[in-house]
Amino acid sequence: MSETKTLQHRTDGPDDAPLLVLGPALGATWHMWDRQIPELTRHWRVLRFDLPGHGGAPAHPAVAATDLAERLLATVDALGVDRFGFAGCSLGGAIGAQLALDHPERVSSLALISCSARHTTPDAWRQRGVVVRTNGLDPIAASTPERWFTAGFATAQPAIVEWAVQMVRTTDPGCYISACETMAAFDIRQELGRIGVPALVVAGAEDEATPPADARALVAGIPDARLAIVPGASHLVPVEQPGAVTELLIRHLTTTWQQSAAGPPAPAPVIAPAPPQATVVAELEAGETSSVRVDPYDAGMKVRREVLGDAHVDRAAEAADDFTQDFQDFVTRYTWGEIWDRPGIDRRTRSVSTLSVLVAGGHLEELAFHTRAALRNGLTPAEIKEVLLHTGVYCGVPAANAAFAVAQRVIKEETTPEEQTAP
Repeated sequence: MSETKTLQHRTDGPDDAPLLVLGPALGATWHMWDRQIPELTRHWRVLRFDLPGHGGAPAHPAVAATDLAERLLATVDALGVDRFGFAGCSLGGAIGAQLALDHPERVSSLALISCSARHTTPDAWRQRGVVVRTNGLDPIAASTPERWFTAGFATAQPAIVEWAVQMVRTTDPGCYISACETMAAFDIRQELGRIGVPALVVAGAEDEATPPADARALVAGIPDARLAIVPGASHLVPVEQPGAVTELLIRHLTTTWQQSAAGPPAPAPVIAPAPPQATVVAELEAGETSSVRVDPYDAGMKVRREVLGDAHVDRAAEAADDFTQDFQDFVTRYTWGEIWDRPGIDRRTRSVSTLSVLVAGGHLEELAFHTRAALRNGLTPAEIKEVLLHTGVYCGVPAANAAFAVAQRVIKEETTPEEQTAP
C-alpha cells in the first residue's frame, strides 16, 4: 500500500482487544498520548498516528479533513479492523468528527478533546500559514506554551514545555501550512445533527483557543453527546491533565463499546435539506437555441473569500447599498467566478499577473489587498519583491516605488507574528 494512502502510526496493547485510535493536535505527535497508554492498553489495542510531516512522518500534505480521514481508514484497514473507538485532540478531533459523518458504520464511539465545529476563522488560519511560509515555524513554536498550557503548568513543567516547543519546531513547514488550510476549511456546524455515534466532548476550563463555549456548542448539536470540563487545563488537555483524560476516555469508550458489541446500530434516517435552486442564465448565440449554465456567483464568492479573506469580503458587503450592490455582485460573479475560478493557471500565477497589472494602472488601494491575497496564495515576500522589481522596468520607477511602499507595509502587517489564539 502506498505511503501516501496511510499514516505513520504505532500500535500498543493486545492484538485481540478492541481498537482505539488516538488523533494528535496540529504540531503534536503521537507522543502527546504517552501518559494515557499504560492504562488504556489494559482495555484496548491502541493505535496512535502522526499527521503528515509531523514526528518524521512522510511529508505528503493534506488540505482537507476528509483526506486525512480516508488515510486513517486505509491505515486501520491494513490492520484488518472494521470498527474502532476514536479519541482526538484539536485537529485530531476534527478528523474523528469527519469519520463519524462520512463513515458512521466504522466508529463505535467518539471523544472530541479541545475541539470545535469550526476552529476560529479561516482568515486566522490562513494568516498563520503566511507567517510560517515567511518566518518558518520558530515563531509558532515559541508561542506554543501560551496556546497549549496554563501558566502554572508551564512554570512547573519546563521540560514538557520545551518538548512541546521542539515538537512544533521540527514539523515540516509545508505540511504545517497545509494543516492550517485543513483547519481553515473545516466547518461542520450545520452537520452536527448527523453525528450518530455516542460522543464525549472534553474541554480545558482555561482553553482560550477552543474555549468551553465551543464544547457546549458541540454537545448541543450532536444528538448523543455529553460534556466534561477539565479544571486546571488549557488546550493540550491530555498532556496537562493526563489522569483526568484517561479516566474520562475509559469510562466513555468502554461503555459505548459494550453497548454496541452486537454491531453498529441502524443509522437514523437523514433527511437532507433540499439544495437551493441554482440560478441559471440563458444565453442566445447566433444560429443556436438557448443554452443554460449555472450562475457562477456562488463559486465566485467562495474563491473571493478564500483569496481575499472573510474580513475583506464582509467589509465590502457591509459597505454595499442600493447604488453599489449590483457592482459588487458583478465583481463576485465575473471577476471571481468566471476568471479566478478558471483552471488554466494556478492562483499563485494569477496573483503575479494581478500585482503587475495593478502597479501598471496605479491602483494602489487594490494593490494592498492583493498583496495580502498573494501571500495567501503562496507567494513569499521575496517573490513579491521580484514581481515589483520587474514592474520597475516595464511600468516605470515611480509606479514601482509607490507599489513597494504599499507592499512593504502590508507584508510587515501580515508576516509579523502576533499572539496566536488558534490551537
